Amino acid sequence: MNNSGTIMSNLLHLNFDNNNFFSVDDMMRSMAAFPSLRLLSLKGSFLEEGKLFANEVPNLPYLEVLILSNNNFNGTLPMEALASFHRLEVLDLSSNFVGSIPSKIKSLSSLKVISLAYNNLNGSLPHYGRFSKTKMLHTSVTLWLIELKNLHELDLSGNNFVGNLPKCFNMQSSLKFFDISSNQFTGILPPSLIANLTSLEYVDFSHNKFEGMFSMSSFSNHTKLEVVAFINENDEFEVETEEPIGWTPMFQLEVLVLPNCKINKPKGSVIPSFLLHQHKLKKLVMNLNTRLLDMSGNHIIDGVIPSSVGDLGKLGTLDLSHNELSGEVPSALFTNLPYLGIIKLSNNSLHGDVLSGNLSSGYLYSLHLDSNRFTGKIGNKKNKLSTLPNLGLLDISNNLFTGLIPDWISNKSYLSELVIRNNSFGGRFPCGTNSFSFLDISQNHFTGSIPSCLNVRGLKHLHLGANKFTGSIPNSFCNLTKVLTLDIGKNYLSGTIPEFIGELSNLRILLLGKNNFSGFIPKQLCQLTNASLIDLSNNIFSGSIPSCLHNITGPSYQAFMQGSAPPAYYMLPSYIYKGVQDKYFSIEGKFMNAIQDEATFTTKTQSLSYKGEVLNIMSGLDLSCNKLSGHIPKELGLLSQIRALNLSFNLLTGTIPVNFSNLANIESLDLSFNSLTGSVPSELIKLNSLSFFNVSYNNLSGRLPEMVAQFSTFTKESYEGNPLLCGPPLENDCRKESRMTHPSNEEGTDEKWYDIDMASFYGSCGSTWFVFMLGFVALGYVNSYWMRRWLDFVEECMYACYYFF
Repeated sequence: MNNSGTIMSNLLHLNFDNNNFFSVDDMMRSMAAFPSLRLLSLKGSFLEEGKLFANEVPNLPYLEVLILSNNNFNGTLPMEALASFHRLEVLDLSSNFVGSIPSKIKSLSSLKVISLAYNNLNGSLPHYGRFSKTKMLHTSVTLWLIELKNLHELDLSGNNFVGNLPKCFNMQSSLKFFDISSNQFTGILPPSLIANLTSLEYVDFSHNKFEGMFSMSSFSNHTKLEVVAFINENDEFEVETEEPIGWTPMFQLEVLVLPNCKINKPKGSVIPSFLLHQHKLKKLVMNLNTRLLDMSGNHIIDGVIPSSVGDLGKLGTLDLSHNELSGEVPSALFTNLPYLGIIKLSNNSLHGDVLSGNLSSGYLYSLHLDSNRFTGKIGNKKNKLSTLPNLGLLDISNNLFTGLIPDWISNKSYLSELVIRNNSFGGRFPCGTNSFSFLDISQNHFTGSIPSCLNVRGLKHLHLGANKFTGSIPNSFCNLTKVLTLDIGKNYLSGTIPEFIGELSNLRILLLGKNNFSGFIPKQLCQLTNASLIDLSNNIFSGSIPSCLHNITGPSYQAFMQGSAPPAYYMLPSYIYKGVQDKYFSIEGKFMNAIQDEATFTTKTQSLSYKGEVLNIMSGLDLSCNKLSGHIPKELGLLSQIRALNLSFNLLTGTIPVNFSNLANIESLDLSFNSLTGSVPSELIKLNSLSFFNVSYNNLSGRLPEMVAQFSTFTKESYEGNPLLCGPPLENDCRKESRMTHPSNEEGTDEKWYDIDMASFYGSCGSTWFVFMLGFVALGYVNSYWMRRWLDFVEECMYACYYFF
């Protein structure tokens, strides 16, 4: 049957892939009607957990291929039901189950291919012979592994297996495909485990926690090997490439991935010697950090990229990033590798005028030269970048490039991601027809107004900050309908915030700080309900804080990934392992060909850079260093997701809202240098995430909250400049303050209103009497009539007293 359930002519294949029509009972009846079935596929058929083979196992004695992947059963493996399929050769149970692997899987002795990938399987893989049979029946993969002697492909990736890898894997002499990536395996990889598996073509041990030494010479007799991947999760794993001395590989790799590994290299080179024999490499990712110990006894030197790298004629991806490579880039890298699509030399110490030479790679679509010491000018007449027809990503940030940006940059149709941050480019940025998706020209010396003629309709990330732009925000920015990040801070821009900014509904990060913007904060900003970081600090904004800012509830979905690959039409064909089940190989995580978005935001008085996936959880509002007045809106206490709130250095009055105690995720709260009054609400001690708190230099008074939880970590610097505050950590005694400012009995204390300082009392009374009498004498001296009246009154009082007595 095909996806709609119609019968195929040969009656040997039954395919219910992605079924959303037939019930489990319907499918069971169909299986029973064709006992000669050879292939049954129920991939993604939304089968109900517990109903599969629940009543009676269909009699399918000739079944060879069974695919049950992507049904999300969340139960245990149904080996009781599958045990009757004695001719089964291919079993795909990926993305379904939990628990451990039942030992009854050993009854499927004809299995050649088994995929248990991306389940939630757990436990360790005990070594054969060390455990009792009873224990093996419940926890061991080893027992069935020994019984399944015909395995060609074994995929255990994406589970939660732990412990050491058992040596008995080396008994699978027919194994071609071996993937245990993305588990929690630890310990040392036994050399014999790999050495005996001479049929291997594909090996992926990535994303585990192996340690110790592994020698590449273990593969020396493997003539069919195409893929080797060790992306390790710790720095305790070393790869020996040079021992025994003079070993020669018999394989021709197409993919070699060894990042996060300590690699021992030959004397005088940063390239392992066995690579000189690899002429079919398409993907190469290595950590060649020369600071690491060379266990082969060779000398440690500052490494250079050898010209012999140009001999890898079929190389499609070259990643030598995050090392200590120095020197110039050999010209052969750009001229002798016609299939090279990705060059990544980021984070090294390379130098030279790298862009002035000949660039003849017609396939090159991704060039990462960032974080080096390269010099020169993009606009140089000798520059060949403009002739690369497929160039889609160019990152030359954090270098020493100078000069102007040529016009072709903004008119190159395929160029979608351009990052030239932190160089010394100047002049005006050219306009053009190109629609960038990622444009970062920040931290340069660009002048004039922001180009209003840029094609911004496709832009998702726009960074223009830390330049010398003047003028106002151009009206063309109303077309930034897809923008996620808008950074125009640290310039000389002026005017008001246009109301259309509030209509950019996808906007997540808005950075306008350190400019000369003025006027009121527009209420339209409250429409940015998905925003997570807003920085309006260090401007001249006035008026009150809009109470509707509480509508900014934060992101509802993840927009910032570890990296984003270039558009599909830039991609070269990726490596696909052609086994029984095709296996696509990709370099994931931080090793992907990608540019991560980055934003700088001030929190805890420090300007911090947030990059990649962290931007999905970071949330902050910075309105500091303006001329904002009025009360702090109590509605801001509804920003339950916010992590940093800075309202310092303004003209704010009134009290600190008590409902700030609802800011459950707040880590940094700065209200300093305002004119706030009242007390510091004791309810704030509920803020368990608060690590920075500053209310200094206001007019606050009263007793401070108890020094418990996070408040026990705050010093007097958090409260200084408020002379009427008292209690720890300040030196002001609250009892003394109470006597002077609160004559009534204070709740919760034993102090009485009459327990006063008598010396102060008598002094106060005496001085008051003296001032009164002095005023009276002065009045009599000025007006004699009132003096006579006063004397007459005193005389009458004296006579009245006399007659009374």
